[in-house]
Amino acid sequence: MSATSEKVQTRRAPEPEILEEKRSRTERYTVFTFVFVPLLAVAAAVPFAWGWGLTWLDIAIGAVFYLIGGLGITVGYHRLFTHGSFRANRPLKIALAVAGSLAIEGGVIKWVADHRRHHKYSDHEGDPHSPWRFGDDWRSVAKGMFYAHMGWLFLDEQKTSPKRFAPDLLKDKDLVRIDRYFWVFVLASLLVPPVIGGLVTMSWWGAFTAFFWASLVRIAVLHHVTWSVNSICHTIGEENFAVRDRSRNVWWLAIPSFGESWHNLHHADPTCARHGVLKGQIDISARIIWVFEKLGWATKVRWPDPERLAAKRVAA
Repeated sequence: MSATSEKVQTRRAPEPEILEEKRSRTERYTVFTFVFVPLLAVAAAVPFAWGWGLTWLDIAIGAVFYLIGGLGITVGYHRLFTHGSFRANRPLKIALAVAGSLAIEGGVIKWVADHRRHHKYSDHEGDPHSPWRFGDDWRSVAKGMFYAHMGWLFLDEQKTSPKRFAPDLLKDKDLVRIDRYFWVFVLASLLVPPVIGGLVTMSWWGAFTAFFWASLVRIAVLHHVTWSVNSICHTIGEENFAVRDRSRNVWWLAIPSFGESWHNLHHADPTCARHGVLKGQIDISARIIWVFEKLGWATKVRWPDPERLAAKRVAA
């Protein structure tokens, strides 16, 4: 449903304030069901496993790999390769492509093609993962949330063409090679944590717990955080900048997503290297890019333009 048609329906509704309140509650319940319930189940398992099935070593290994894979997605796959928010020298470019591959969210070329397609058709027909694909009533929202969160990975009828949406990446020999050997990085992401855990503890049990927590659980959490930007950040949150879709800012996802949940600004200014541009909006990925720039590894960084942001700002 387009933004225009939504406005028309809102005008015709007899009690728009009541309908909006009901829709808001439905959205929150849907978000809780699809995202928080599984995460709460994992959290509940922690105290039962602590000391025998979960150790500080497992947490440390998982945290390191979460940082590497997560920043590889946000700084590399997203801000560098998809939107060209900055230019990276060859070693940094390769390192970010490899780091993003360790997140096991797909090869860099397909990921970029899907995301560029998302921006071209955001929340309109053609968007590969809009939560508003099926409509605005509660059943449609529930179905759309699941589809945007992860269902589109299996059910998307229209496959994204890399030749159309990522022709520049197809011309980059380094990225083509990394994309071709994506399976190698999948194995590394799964197997290196248990190898470390096993060698440090000198036990098979240490390898097993590291595999469960630092490989499987870590990958699952990172995937859900990334998918939440597709689902939650297009369903609830604040609109600080004018956009043609339903992208919103969700503050409580900012840290685990490394700043990606400041999604409203991102859709208002997609090539901007910083998404959290307002006071108090923590954007870890932007800070990492800033460090790369200071080291001379990143150049031509597209930092926020105050005049451009002011023109897009929504009145409070």
